Amino acid sequence: MPIPISYSFRNLWTRRLTTALTATGMALVVFVFAATLMLAEGLQKTLVETGSPDNVVVIRSGSQSEVQSGVERLQASIVESRPEVALGAGGQPLLAKELVVLINLNKRGSNKPANVVIRGIGSNSLTIRPQVRLKEGRLPRPGSSEILAGESIARRFEGAGIGEHLRFAMRDWTVVGIFDAGTTGFSSEIWGDADQLMQSFRRPVYSSVTFKMRDPADFDALKGALESDPRLTVEAKRETRYYLDQSEAMARFLKILGLTLTLIFSLGAIIGAMITMYAAVANRVTEIGTLRARGFQRGSILAAFVLEALFLGMFGGVLGVIAASFMQLITISTMNWQSFAELAFSFALTPGIILKSMLFAIIMGLAGGILPAFRAARMNIIDALRAS
Repeated sequence: MPIPISYSFRNLWTRRLTTALTATGMALVVFVFAATLMLAEGLQKTLVETGSPDNVVVIRSGSQSEVQSGVERLQASIVESRPEVALGAGGQPLLAKELVVLINLNKRGSNKPANVVIRGIGSNSLTIRPQVRLKEGRLPRPGSSEILAGESIARRFEGAGIGEHLRFAMRDWTVVGIFDAGTTGFSSEIWGDADQLMQSFRRPVYSSVTFKMRDPADFDALKGALESDPRLTVEAKRETRYYLDQSEAMARFLKILGLTLTLIFSLGAIIGAMITMYAAVANRVTEIGTLRARGFQRGSILAAFVLEALFLGMFGGVLGVIAASFMQLITISTMNWQSFAELAFSFALTPGIILKSMLFAIIMGLAGGILPAFRAARMNIIDALRAS
């Protein structure tokens, strides 16, 4: 005969203070676990959403990022002539030959320097990226020393606000507009005319060629044709794949670091749960003997105490996930290890992270309660009743 589930709930409620303290300890561990996964997820989400699935990025073969890449003008023209490149309303290829370099800017209020991406854009750079829109001001005039700043850059760096001036590449540049790129990595960039930036930085080659495909299903054939062309030394990636690759190293580091800390903290939480459950068994020896005398089998006693520990873990898990959910309100910045540039992103909570966090909490509860549950189940009826 099984023991009612309400029995386990009642015992947790009876020991409210002990239950709350133990669950809080578990909640803190779950919070660290969930926050770590949210941090890695936020980084990957920011970079993956930067790309469009029907766009292709062409960089020099062997390069890990646009910063390290160089595509010669002749090679860029060959890519531009490919029939797979989509055409715009005026019959012009929806393609952008771009320059990507790094400069050093000081953060507002702290004067701490950080690397920032400067992207030299073409006339179609905004057209092929519908996620980017002008929020304030106007677009730079071609051939001028005017630039656009991403919303995140304008907010966090000195001289990057609209109407302000930045000096780099031995020239003064005026910020004439702020663009909103949502949660994408473009929000952490500054854009200007590619030809002017190439002259100023003395860069004779482009960093990348990005274009929209006429038919995204032709990507594999296009990739093979470009990479096997003896005139070219380039590789092609879908834009989403390119930016996903940018996040892998940093996301992997964050997960390893966070999971290591979580493992260390979880040992303390498990020990705390085990002490709580052992105390519960010690305080209810007579009660356990009475249950056995009334016909409840050892398996029922075991199940009741295991269930109690699981409820304890679930309670801690819920508290931890709720606390972690507020981390979505925070935006942090770090260096992207692939491009060595500043990147701002937010924590991201997904159903998968919630599920993993709850499973982790339940496992902690089970680990802390299984041994006390076996101790309760193995008690001799006569010895337990005599303890009163």
